[in-house]
Amino acid sequence: MSRLDTQIETQRLLLRVQRAEDFEYFAELQQDEEACRFIGGTAPRAAAWRKFLQMPGAWAVQGFGMFAVIEKSSGQWVGNIGPWHPEGWPGTEVGWALRRAAWGKGYAFEAAVASIDWAFDTLGWTEVIHSIDLDNVGSQELAKRLGSRNRGRGQLPAPFEDVVIDIWAQSREEWRARKR
Repeated sequence: MSRLDTQIETQRLLLRVQRAEDFEYFAELQQDEEACRFIGGTAPRAAAWRKFLQMPGAWAVQGFGMFAVIEKSSGQWVGNIGPWHPEGWPGTEVGWALRRAAWGKGYAFEAAVASIDWAFDTLGWTEVIHSIDLDNVGSQELAKRLGSRNRGRGQLPAPFEDVVIDIWAQSREEWRARKR
C-alpha cells in the first residue's frame, strides 16, 4: 500500500491525503482573514490552488504531509492537520489549520492526537513541534492540551523569517508516558 492511500479514522473524523474535491473548502479557508491570520495570511483563489497542491506534493515526495481532515457525518473537508517538515523548518511539526466552521468542536485536538500517534509510530519521529505565533492563543491552548511545552523562540525559514514564533514541543517518550 502506498502512503498516498493512508487513512486514519477517529470517532468523528477521517484523515487522508488531500483530493481535488477538497479544494472548494480549502479556497474558502484561504480567503478567511481570521482563519488565516497566523498561517501566512489570505490567498486569492489561484494562489490558494498552488498552496493546496503542497500537501499532496509533500505526500508524494516525502511520504507524509498534513492530512485532509474530513468530518465523517457530513463528508466535508474541515482543515489540514498533521506532519509537516519543509526545507529549513525548525523541526518535525504537527501543525493545523481549520475552517472557521469547524472551530470549537474539538476536531483539532482529535485529529492532532491521531496525527502525533501516526508521526511517532509510522514515521519514527522522536519529537513533535508546533511553531506558534506569539498572539495565537488558541493554538497555544491546543499545544498545552496535547501536552507540549513552550521551549522558547524559534526561527522559520524565508520568506517567514520575520514571523516571531515560539516552539512548543514534546518528545515521543513524553507523549507515550502522558498517554499511559
